[in-house]
Amino acid sequence: MSNRSEALDLNHPLEIESLIHETVRIHPTAIVEDNVAIGAGSSVWDNAHVRHDASLGEQCIVGGKSYIAYGVQIGHRVKINASVYICNAVTIEDGVMVSAGTVFTNDRFPRAATTDLKQPYPSVPDEHTLPTVVKEGATIGAHCTIGNDLSIGRFAMVGMASLVTRSVPDFHLSMGHPARSVGCVCRCGQPLAKFVEGATLDEDVTCEACGLDYHVKGQTVTELNPPS
Repeated sequence: MSNRSEALDLNHPLEIESLIHETVRIHPTAIVEDNVAIGAGSSVWDNAHVRHDASLGEQCIVGGKSYIAYGVQIGHRVKINASVYICNAVTIEDGVMVSAGTVFTNDRFPRAATTDLKQPYPSVPDEHTLPTVVKEGATIGAHCTIGNDLSIGRFAMVGMASLVTRSVPDFHLSMGHPARSVGCVCRCGQPLAKFVEGATLDEDVTCEACGLDYHVKGQTVTELNPPS
């Protein structure tokens, strides 16, 4: 669905130069508007479009044909694969992966025009524009649709092609239409435990892949020896 906050803002002043580190690689076909900050070692690939007032940290990758709306805030070492749509009011913290074809939204009940259909809604954010936060270390699988007024927790993982309509807790593995938590995962991405309906977990779990330890109580995951 389209949303009323994403129309081109032709009135925005573009006199402020972009704050782009000299080591940033920008493909010749990419569009990076003015007043954009991009940190050292980042790359913006073919036909991507980064709108004004967006900010990307160091060592980020923006895949081909991806779109990052105005005002979007992105941390360090974030991987955005090809054909990703990130709308206004989205914040992405450090170390997040957003896989190919993922779409974010920011308006729960979007309309293009007024009720009499005689005027388009303005492009600026308004009371209908709702935020989304993707917290550090999370992974969003390919071709997901992410709702708004929610968060995706630290090191959570969203399965491919999922529809996220409510917040995902830290370390949870969430998938489906709509997405539901089915288990929990390690910082490294390895599954730790399954959530079984009617059963309550209360145990320590060690990741078989990297050796990190967790305590799982109910559906709350607590790190016991996080890396320093």
